[in-house]
Amino acid sequence: MIKFSNIEKKFGQVTAVNIDNLTISKGEIAGLIGNNGAGKTTLFNMTLDLLKPDAGIIRSKGLEIACTDNWKSYTSSYLNEKFLIGYLTPKEYFELVAYMYKMTKDQLSENIEIFKDFMNGEIMGNNKLIRQLSSGNRQKVGIIGAFLPDSEFIIFDEPFNYLDPRSQIIFKEIVKKVNQLRNTTFFISSHNLNHVS
Repeated sequence: MIKFSNIEKKFGQVTAVNIDNLTISKGEIAGLIGNNGAGKTTLFNMTLDLLKPDAGIIRSKGLEIACTDNWKSYTSSYLNEKFLIGYLTPKEYFELVAYMYKMTKDQLSENIEIFKDFMNGEIMGNNKLIRQLSSGNRQKVGIIGAFLPDSEFIIFDEPFNYLDPRSQIIFKEIVKKVNQLRNTTFFISSHNLNHVS
C-alpha cells in the first residue's frame, strides 16, 4: 500500500531519515520504534507530503504522493496538537472532520459511538474548547479525529503520549478491532517498545 524507495532527508549535515526500501502492505499494522529525534516524525511528515524528501520516492497505492492528491481521500493521521483547532469544541472539530471527508451526520454519530469508553465522559458535552482540555484529552480528540473517516491508511505519531494506562489499553483494542473489521493499514510510532509490539 505504501512504499518508500531510497528516501533521504537531511537537516544541515545531519541525516534524519535514510531508507533504502520499505513497504507497508494493505491491512498491516506497522510499528516504528525509535528514540526522540530518531526521525520518526520527519518520516511521517514526508509520508503526508508535509515535508519533501531530499531524495527518493514515496508511493501510495502505486502513485507518487508528491504528484497526486488521490491518497488524501483514504488517508488520515494525527501527529501532534498542531493538527487540532484549539478554539473549537471537540464536537465542532469532529463535525469539521466529517465535513472534510463527506461523512453524513449518521455516519459521524455511529463512528463517535465507538469511542464512548475511550472518551470516558470527559470529551463531549461539557462545552469546553479543545485548548481548555487536559493534554490527555486533547490527545484523545486528535486520535478520534483520525479514526472518524474510516480511512484505509491511518498514521499515529506517539499516540500513547499523555494517555493514562487505561486509555492506552483501549486505544490498542480499537486499533486491533478497526484493523480486523476494515482491514485498515496503520503506521504507528513510539519510543516505547512495549506499546508498539
